[in-house]
Amino acid sequence: MMKAAEIMTKDVATIRGAATVVEAVRMMKEKNLRSLIVNRNHEQDAYGIVTETDVVSKVVAFGKDPKQVRVYEIMTKPCVIVNPDLGVEYVARLFVNVGIRQAPVIKDELLGIVSMSDILLRSDFIEQPKALILEQKIQESIEYARTICTQKGPTSPECAVAWDVVEELQAEAAHQKVQKLEKTAFEEYCEEYPEAISGRQYENWCSG
Repeated sequence: MMKAAEIMTKDVATIRGAATVVEAVRMMKEKNLRSLIVNRNHEQDAYGIVTETDVVSKVVAFGKDPKQVRVYEIMTKPCVIVNPDLGVEYVARLFVNVGIRQAPVIKDELLGIVSMSDILLRSDFIEQPKALILEQKIQESIEYARTICTQKGPTSPECAVAWDVVEELQAEAAHQKVQKLEKTAFEEYCEEYPEAISGRQYENWCSG
């Protein structure tokens, strides 16, 4: 699974919040960028972001003089940030949920910027689709859980922990598909071994 740090652009263009929109547009044109990160004023301050959409919707659309408008007047601050260790599919989901196209990658300091284009052009979602990898992990975890339960017993703590792992993976797969998980692999296992429920810390886990 690729991470944000692996697909981000490390050479980040930054600008002062007090700069004019003219300065921001010139920098965007020179560097062929759609957004700029707005610098912090001190360590406790937040980073901001100004995009081409901000310029068009807040300056051009109202006929304002870009020489008289400052970046801080149209920027978003604090902006959505991405942890460099975040998986690419979660970066994509974050962008969709929040309605953005790019975000700075930050961990203690500004490390880079990641965009929709980076996800499309630099990630391995075509070669390594998350859904298939996740399904493979689920099947492997189910096999492992059944093996452990056979060795240690269906009521053992080891068996319970192994099924916890399976259910977390299944929950993630269901969330990714936006589907309700009708029956977990552990519930199916309980139909074969009803005593397994006694090894769990939860009540009413098995349906049968």
